[in-house]
Amino acid sequence: MSNPPLASIDPLASDPEVSALLADEIERQRTTLQLIASENFTSPAVLAASASVLTNKYSEGYPGRRYYGGNAVADRVEDLARERAVRLFAAEHANVQPHAGASANLAAYQALIEPGDTILAMRLDQGGHLTHGSPVSITGKLYRFVSYGVTPATEDGSGERIDLDLVRDLARRERPALIVAGTTAYTRLIDPQPFREIADEVGAYFMFDAAHPAGLIAAGVHPSPVGVADVVTFTTHKTLRGPRGGAMLCRGDLAKQIDSAVFPGLQGGPLEHAIAAKAVAFAEAARPEFRTYAGQVLRNAAALAAALAEAGFRLVAGGTENHTVLIDLRSFDAELTGKIAQEVLDRAGITCNRNQIPDDPRSPFVTSGLRLGSAAETTAGMGEAEMTIVGELIAKVLRNRQDERVIDEVREDVRALCAKFDPYPTPLPGAPRAAGAYAAVGAN
Repeated sequence: MSNPPLASIDPLASDPEVSALLADEIERQRTTLQLIASENFTSPAVLAASASVLTNKYSEGYPGRRYYGGNAVADRVEDLARERAVRLFAAEHANVQPHAGASANLAAYQALIEPGDTILAMRLDQGGHLTHGSPVSITGKLYRFVSYGVTPATEDGSGERIDLDLVRDLARRERPALIVAGTTAYTRLIDPQPFREIADEVGAYFMFDAAHPAGLIAAGVHPSPVGVADVVTFTTHKTLRGPRGGAMLCRGDLAKQIDSAVFPGLQGGPLEHAIAAKAVAFAEAARPEFRTYAGQVLRNAAALAAALAEAGFRLVAGGTENHTVLIDLRSFDAELTGKIAQEVLDRAGITCNRNQIPDDPRSPFVTSGLRLGSAAETTAGMGEAEMTIVGELIAKVLRNRQDERVIDEVREDVRALCAKFDPYPTPLPGAPRAAGAYAAVGAN
């Protein structure tokens, strides 16, 4: 007997183990609070493109210059994604092939400078990224990194900002080939212009890592580095609300260098199904509703920060101007670590991540801080009132972290809150159990 055609095989019934795991994950996402600053809920259209038949196609190279046949459709998909990215960010050139933000950063380094050259970038323990020169990253092994950080903390909250005087002093002394701006745990807006001026003064390239604020930049609620930086790298799955992946924007005269660094420099065949999903996300981010959404993200983060401050947590940098809230747990409880806080909150249905704070005396695995984000639950439809409740629930759990009864109570409160703001309230194609569709773009 011949095998049935692929289309006739139930994708869920054919693998009950994977189906059960997917069902569990959908249940987790729908019944717990998603407060990780680097996560979001994508639309059904993004999910559908990610799972499309484009995953079957090999398309090494670029549109019109592939190393395989049969790429007429893939070329049109990738051209569409590039055109939409250029239009969305008002850029001169876009590369949509990077598999992740980390590979986009490495491609930028490879395109602009030579191994062993000096790069000036943000310290990991003060808000930077692994690819900004951590010794455990390949970037830290290939290039000589010099790190800048933030100003000291102050009682009035005006400290813990990027120390531009230090950036300038280090640039003048070290003469880097490249200066990198951008962070993973920084709660204030980053103006790219001072970095541009410093880079010009010392003859360095300037790269802006916009992995976190990309969606805020697209919506016009964060200063845009496009046209200021030589290269902008970003991820498509955080505030931009697209599929997991990376992308790059650059000046037109750097297009060939950037493209060559991505392929064949670092990657082989691009993931055209992911590129199709990126194209969908770029179109969604160009809509007026997305600008409304991004503004709500900022208001929700501010409301969450205010509730946490009221409960006794110290806000790093005195508050937030983006989607991220970074709290110092020591003011709330000197014995409470980020690791303990993350684990107990997880049991209560509140998902976040431990994070080092500036000048943290504890290790990156333990930490004295928590990083929280408002992007995902804003997508689900929550507003400032709900963020205030979330802040109160966080404080309640951490204040009673050894009381399983309280943890269970909060878990039920969280479940009830999430039931009112389900990101997927109607069925998605092929989804196990009762998963569903996406809340309207800019639902709040």
